[in-house]
Amino acid sequence: MKLLQRLPLVALALAAPVCAEDLPTFSGSIERLNPELDALIAPSIKIEVLATGFNWSEGPTWHDGQLKFSDVPENTVFAWKEGDTAAATFLKPSGNDGTDTSGQGSNGLTTDAKGQLILCQHGARRIARLEKDGTFTTIADRYEGKRFNSPNDLVIAKDGSIFFTDPPYGMKGNAAAREIDFNGVYRIAPDGKVSLVVQDLTFPNGIAINPDGSILYVAVSDPDAPRIMAYDLQPDGSVKHPRTLFDATPLKSPDRKGSCDGMKVDTQGNLWLTGPGGVLIVTKEGKHLGTILTGQATGNCAWGGEELDTLYITADMFLLRVKTLANGVK
Repeated sequence: MKLLQRLPLVALALAAPVCAEDLPTFSGSIERLNPELDALIAPSIKIEVLATGFNWSEGPTWHDGQLKFSDVPENTVFAWKEGDTAAATFLKPSGNDGTDTSGQGSNGLTTDAKGQLILCQHGARRIARLEKDGTFTTIADRYEGKRFNSPNDLVIAKDGSIFFTDPPYGMKGNAAAREIDFNGVYRIAPDGKVSLVVQDLTFPNGIAINPDGSILYVAVSDPDAPRIMAYDLQPDGSVKHPRTLFDATPLKSPDRKGSCDGMKVDTQGNLWLTGPGGVLIVTKEGKHLGTILTGQATGNCAWGGEELDTLYITADMFLLRVKTLANGVK
């Protein structure tokens, strides 16, 4: 990829941990709507609370043997590893270079084939890579010369292309600086070229690719029409045949917080997607098998562990974990 910019924005160090003492207790459960779910999550499995006390946890990824995730309003990436009783600051600032008035930091994170951390940076309005020396390299920050709105979530295809969503959520208090008047889905090719993939979605949010690379999924967090869109992914990175794979509108209720947001897929092609109530497990045909009920508005999830057989969940103030029988696609 073309290296466009390097900024010495960060210091990599573990700081004071975020502890669970004197904070609201967690209450959650696993709702089983179809017996097929038992093959993905054993009936005896419970939801584990790993850390709490965050403002809005988001964008997790398994990176360097740890779970890394964003606290978007706090402009921070936290780290948690097995044996920790709390999460600790890994990166601050994580996505705002001080020139943006919203104060928003990083959101979606992922790990590339070289093990490098790739970030959607709300405040800096770009996709960036964290280098070993603690600087950021800008991978892309513009489409046709105009700055992105606020890159939100991303996925890396097998050929190294980066697909990401660009809603306006990170532009709070900074709407006048908007240069692109639609909320797009983009692709950054391995040579650094940026192309527009989808233009007609209201609020594109989470994004994923199925195991064989033939389908692109985009979560739409439209309050009036929360849903998962599916597209046939072409060799050149364009898409065809848009369709709604899963309509989450019937699940909306006052006691089921959240909307369609982040998502991941497992090796069988099932989607594990955040939506009303928590994390919904949906087959590649769109059948809803069950929900990991978190009781919170739930932002995102990611596979972790050596076998990618553990689902880590960022749910508002909580970092959660569910052991699975499924294996994830990173």
